Amino acid sequence: MEVLLYLILQAARLYSFLILAWVLMSWFPNARESSIGQMIGRLVEPYIDMFRQFVPRLGMIDLSPIVSLLVLNMATNGLRFLFVTYLL
Repeated sequence: MEVLLYLILQAARLYSFLILAWVLMSWFPNARESSIGQMIGRLVEPYIDMFRQFVPRLGMIDLSPIVSLLVLNMATNGLRFLFVTYLL
């Protein structure tokens, strides 16, 4: 069971890094149009689009990636708490 939790937490950490990379790519011209940028976009955009429905834009600033990272972090912390509290 511990191995499963470890794998889930590592996958969430990797996904967080992909979200950060996708956000940083917006700062560089044509980075999102590269093959790596398109691949990361296909992995990350469906998750971030869920939050775009609820989080308003502030002019040119899109806050949905920040909210998506916070939710992912809270979910992993909650999973870790449940595992430690009820399974150990």
